Amino acid sequence: MSKYKILVTGACGVTSRSVVRSLNRSEIFKGQCEFIGTDVCYNEYGIYEGLYEKVYKVPYFSDPEYRTIMQRIIDENQIEYAILIPEPEVLYWSEHPFNVKFLKIPAGFAKKVLSKKSLYDTLCEKDYIPQYQIITREEMLCSEHNIHISYPLWIRDYAEGTTSGKGSLKATCYEDVKAWAVINKGIQSFMLSEYLPGRNLACFTLFNQGKLLKYGVAERISYLMGKVAVSGITGNTNKGKLLNDKNVFDVAYDAIQSVIAQTGETMNGLVVTDLRENKEGKPVVTEINIRHVAFTSTFANAGLNFSEYQMLVLTGRINEMSTELTKVFPNDNIMLRDVDGLPIYMDHYTSINIGESYECQH
Repeated sequence: MSKYKILVTGACGVTSRSVVRSLNRSEIFKGQCEFIGTDVCYNEYGIYEGLYEKVYKVPYFSDPEYRTIMQRIIDENQIEYAILIPEPEVLYWSEHPFNVKFLKIPAGFAKKVLSKKSLYDTLCEKDYIPQYQIITREEMLCSEHNIHISYPLWIRDYAEGTTSGKGSLKATCYEDVKAWAVINKGIQSFMLSEYLPGRNLACFTLFNQGKLLKYGVAERISYLMGKVAVSGITGNTNKGKLLNDKNVFDVAYDAIQSVIAQTGETMNGLVVTDLRENKEGKPVVTEINIRHVAFTSTFANAGLNFSEYQMLVLTGRINEMSTELTKVFPNDNIMLRDVDGLPIYMDHYTSINIGESYECQH
């Protein structure tokens, strides 16, 4: 049997590699896939890790040569399927598809959710959107009277595709706001929003032609090298857990359906809604990612393999997918991750007290 030839964009990134690992552990697809990666190759580690048959260095999607180079790669490697990760690239493929099978996110939906501002503007009537304000750097420096959000507040860049807490800070007073505007001279316009002190959550949802196929909820507890980022957020979770929390799913699902209703499209593809609980413990939508996130491999390790489900859709084998929408996880599960190691998932976790030891199970 010939292997499925799969193009993975953004191949060197943590999330893309999580997708490949998830397919490599799939009972259905392991050993059946040949992965060809494309990336701007900022993170060279991903080139040499060994997950891909080949990794091509390509320009950004906005480069005039991008389409010609990608088409050549597709033709030379007889690519049949594609899994897209960088969000601006996801939108490009939705508007200018190549002749391969991929989960096509509706373009109108993608445009609505690609930046926090457009998402919040779209859902401004909902009670699960944070209070927010768009303000220029000059307005912030001019007067505190231009600040309409109560302290503490969250100040951040809100450009399309911005991730990992870029340009972000928890400001507790006007002096913090002014200092952050001075430091970040390259950002001319900021979003101010209410600070949300509760759990940091993610809800995976997979759709096919309007039908929800699977969902899963996770909590990000802490981040790799969080101390080196002023925001405490680096985009890579080092401790988290999988949750049985339908309330989080209900909020995420309503947000997705509300956006798609405004665009008049049919929902399709995999999206991950990020949420954070407010001081009352209510989930508030902070962004919608039109791609996998790094928690993909942890879900796969726990038996909820979104990469496998994605390929079942693309290969026309959706009938092989189990019918339940999600999986029930033990309440004491945990995901642990470090810079130099693969994520560890445990169904049952207890912390070690001083004087105790952990005995490895060989």
